[in-house]
Parts: sequence; C-alpha cells; structure tokens
Amino acid sequence: MPSSVGAPAPQALPDARQRLAAHLAGFDVQPLRREFAEHGAFLQLRDFLTPEITAQLIAAVDCVKVAVHRNYLPGHKQGGSVSRHAIDALAPAIGELYRSSALLEWLGQLAGERLQVSPPKDPHAYALYFYTRPGDHIGWHYDTSYYLGRRYTLLLGIIDESSCRLDYELHTREAGAAVEAGSVLIPPGGMVFFDGDKLRHRITPLGAGEVRVSLTFEYVTDPRMHPYWRLISNMKDAVAYFGFRQVFRRLVPRRARRA
Repeated sequence: MPSSVGAPAPQALPDARQRLAAHLAGFDVQPLRREFAEHGAFLQLRDFLTPEITAQLIAAVDCVKVAVHRNYLPGHKQGGSVSRHAIDALAPAIGELYRSSALLEWLGQLAGERLQVSPPKDPHAYALYFYTRPGDHIGWHYDTSYYLGRRYTLLLGIIDESSCRLDYELHTREAGAAVEAGSVLIPPGGMVFFDGDKLRHRITPLGAGEVRVSLTFEYVTDPRMHPYWRLISNMKDAVAYFGFRQVFRRLVPRRARRA
C-alpha cells in the first residue's frame, strides 16, 4: 500500500459515537456474556460496527498511511503498524471512538468487570495494523498485560481483501481444561474481544495481491504499571511494532525536543 498523506480524517465522531451507542443497545448482552465466559474470555461478532462507522474508519486508514512503520522479526512477524500517538496526530477520530463511554460500558458487561482506557503514554492503547505485502503475518502469541490488572483486546476488522485468518486456542491456561482450537475471518465491521493473557492466537500469512488492515483497542482493569515493566513494554513496542520514534519521541517533553 503506497504511503501518501491523505485528506484530514473525518471529525464527525460525536455522531459516530451516538450511532454506536444505539447499535450496542440492540445486542442482548447476557447471552453474549455467557458465550464469552464459556469460551474462556473470547467472543466474535461479524456485524459489530455499523456500515457508517466502518466507512469512517476506512477513511481514517488513508490518513495514517504516511506513518506506517514496517517491522520484521524472523520467524515471528512481519507487517506495518501505526501507534496511538501517530493516530492522535493524523486521525483523532479513532481515539474519540476508543473513549466512547457506551463502548466501554458494553465491553465491561461482557468482561464482567469495570474496564478503563489505557494511559495516554501507552502507544498500544489503540493501533492500526497493516498487512500489505505477501507473507505479512504474526505468529502465535498472547497479548500479555504488563499492567497490575488485566488487559482486554478489542480487534476490529477495517479492510479485508485477504485470505488471512485469526487462528486461536482457547483454555490454554485453564488447569484441567481441554484446549479448543478455532479459526475465523474478521470482516470489515466485525470484531473479536478477548482477555489478552488467555487467548493464544496468530494471524496467518497474507497472500500475493491481498491487503488487510485491522484496528485494536486495548482496555485495562488497573492502569498502573511498575516503571520497569513500562520500560519493557515500550521496548517491545519500539522493536516489534511502532519503531523508536513513535514510542520514545512521544515521551520526550516538547521543550526538550526543541533544545
């Protein structure tokens, strides 16, 4: 996907948040909560976002292409990523949707506990992932929480003209439970919601001539983190996802950067 500076991201997010709140009200949360719990803190919905919100997110993707950081870790992952810091500068509409009180409350009902947004300095709080070259993928992993509490991932399909699948394994860390394997496509507007420390998962390699862009929102039960683990988390994000510029330059005060 070529890198270019697109038009400014759509700013009509109050309307998007209202549409989302109305849409969420149409779901029967209790059976979804039971399904989430039965699957070891995992749920998929194919029609989660309205077409209007999905279209706004697709437009936002075009605005952040200039900030895509390509990374390659032999034997584990290859692809492009854009951190929340770059998203805030180029497509702030995404951050507004992330902070939607209706979305936060609804996801908390699924999780069965109060969720909070990740701290502003977390580059992974919301991020876009670009699979645009043959072989782009990510290997088996957990979305490990370095926070004192749990971290939940909301994975949203934005653009999917690909054969990529989310392969996953449920109950891998439940004593005495049988591991259950699965594999799903996440269409535009679809979602997967899970506890990052419980779901072992991967994205299968992109084929030639294909493209896939996904968005993740990360929510926590306790936003505190020991400084040592913050450093480890930032180093991981810099090396494996966003590059040192997007992760650490954001942490330097503006006055120091001008000096």
